[in-house]
Amino acid sequence: MQKFNHIYSFNYNKNESDLCKLESRQIFNTEEKNKLLFSDIKIDPSSSALIKKRLDIISYSEEYSILLNKIEVEKISIEGSKIEYLVLNGDKTEYAERLKKLKDIGYIAEGIPDYYNPITTYGLCCYEAVWYFGVLIKNNFAWHKHNEKPRSYSNSIGVNIAKALVNIAAKADKAKTLIDACCGVGTITLEACFAGYNIEGCDINEKIYNHAQENLAHFGYKAKIYCSDIKNISKNYAAAVIDLPYNLYSYATDSQILHIIKSTAEITNRIVIVSTSDISDIIDKAKLRISDFCSVSKLGKLNFVRKIWVCEKKE
Repeated sequence: MQKFNHIYSFNYNKNESDLCKLESRQIFNTEEKNKLLFSDIKIDPSSSALIKKRLDIISYSEEYSILLNKIEVEKISIEGSKIEYLVLNGDKTEYAERLKKLKDIGYIAEGIPDYYNPITTYGLCCYEAVWYFGVLIKNNFAWHKHNEKPRSYSNSIGVNIAKALVNIAAKADKAKTLIDACCGVGTITLEACFAGYNIEGCDINEKIYNHAQENLAHFGYKAKIYCSDIKNISKNYAAAVIDLPYNLYSYATDSQILHIIKSTAEITNRIVIVSTSDISDIIDKAKLRISDFCSVSKLGKLNFVRKIWVCEKKE
C-alpha cells in the first residue's frame, strides 16, 4: 500500500475528460482515473475548474478499527470543526453506515463540532479497501464570478479551459512568470490572477486591449497588459499561452499565426497553444516540439473543437 499525502477528486463533463487528463499529466505527472488521483503534489483545488476536493491525509489503514485508534492517538480536535464522508468511485458503503462511522470519529475526537461555520472540515473516505482520514479542502468556486465580466465575446474561451491552460503552462508552479500572448478580453489572464500567478497579457487590437483592461479593473486585478504586437515584447517568461485568433474580431492567416508563435518563442521556451484547426505543421516551422496534446469540444457544439498543444523549443 503506497503512501501519498493527498487525494484529489475531480468533477467534469464528458467534453472535458481529455482536458482534465492533460491538466493532470502536466500538474501531477500522471493522469486522473475515475475522477480520482493520489499525489504528493499539493495545489489549491480552487486553482482548477476540474478539481473538486483535496484530502490531506492524516491517517490511513486497511482496518477501520485501526484507523480509529490512530485518530485517537493523534488527539484530533474537532472544536469548531466538522467531519464529512467523502464518497469516492467504487465505495459501496451505505448512507446509514457512513453516518455511523462519522459518529464513531466524533465520539473519540476532542471538542464540540460546528456543522454550519466550521474552522476546519475533516474528511473520511474509503478507496480499494483502505480507509483514509484527513483535512478536506474544497474548491470554493469563487472564480465563477468571472462569468459576469463586463466584456466578453460569444466565442471567447470558457473559464474552465482558461483555468486549465494556466495550470498546464506553469505546471501549477506559481513562481513561474507567464505571458498571455493573445490575451483578447483577458479570460485567461483573469484566471491566472485569481489563482495567484504572475502573468502579463498582450493584444495587438486596441479595442480588445481596452476591454481586457476593463475586465481586469472590474475585479481589481493588477496584471500588466500591453497593446502591442507580441514581437515587440522583450521580456522573458517561463511559459506562454496563445489562444490564437479565430473569430470575427481577430482573424489570423497561417503566416500571421506563424509570426505569433515564432515571436512568442523568442521570449519563452514553453508555449501552450489553442487553435480551432490543425496547426502541427506551423508549430514545426516555428521550431517547436509538441510534448502533449488534447482536444476539447464546446458543450452542445461537437463541431466546434479547440485543440490544445503543449510545446517546447527543440534542442
